[in-house]
Amino acid sequence: MNTRDEPAGLILLIEDNRAIAEMVGEFLERRGYVVDYAGDGVTGPHLAVSQSFDVIVLDLMLPGMDGLDLCRKLRQDAKKSTPVLMLTARDTLQDKLTGLDAGADDYLVKPFEIRELEARVRALIRRDRRQVSTEVLRVGDLVLDTATLRLMRAGQDLQISPIGLKLLGILMRESPRVVSRQDIEREIWGDALPDSDTLRSHLYNLRKIIDKPFQRPLLHTIHSAGYRLADLDHEVAGGAQQIG
Repeated sequence: MNTRDEPAGLILLIEDNRAIAEMVGEFLERRGYVVDYAGDGVTGPHLAVSQSFDVIVLDLMLPGMDGLDLCRKLRQDAKKSTPVLMLTARDTLQDKLTGLDAGADDYLVKPFEIRELEARVRALIRRDRRQVSTEVLRVGDLVLDTATLRLMRAGQDLQISPIGLKLLGILMRESPRVVSRQDIEREIWGDALPDSDTLRSHLYNLRKIIDKPFQRPLLHTIHSAGYRLADLDHEVAGGAQQIG
């Protein structure tokens, strides 16, 4: 429980199952969070756009507009970067890829343990509240401005989820060194480690954004070691340039 006057976090819960919504809302409020609630895909996006929240907990199956379309509209149309934790009964890898590709930051399969949900919410808030240093990272023709969160490659603006930005920042700062899977997971999620597919799904989406439209791949998997971001044709000792 948060013992200070300010809440542990402001949460928007978009869930049409009232029993689940009441359980989650009551638990999070006992833990010091302030929870706002929407029961459909019409009220939910209105609240998400018109107010500021630390995390949006979003059910996939909603009346009015499903969670995937809602998440896409928040990211693409409203340009909202609020972390999104998606709740769903669908647990295949393709389902997770679809959810993350729509802009979700994390994915929790029903039925879930309520303490795990809180741990994931807490991890998303902690990650989002970290102070971002003002720097511009470059690897080849890929450029990330960590102050404005603008991502470009070959002069083309790229759209990426908050978790994707975090993952990319880790790899760019360490470039051209290899970063282990364990180090990446702990840097992003802390102690609330995701299942084995989550990081792989985010890396898959990252490749689609920064590599697929371009001639040269920058993101490389080093089997049994981890991942590295490097321009192998123009690799410069010292890795990513840091400016600022």
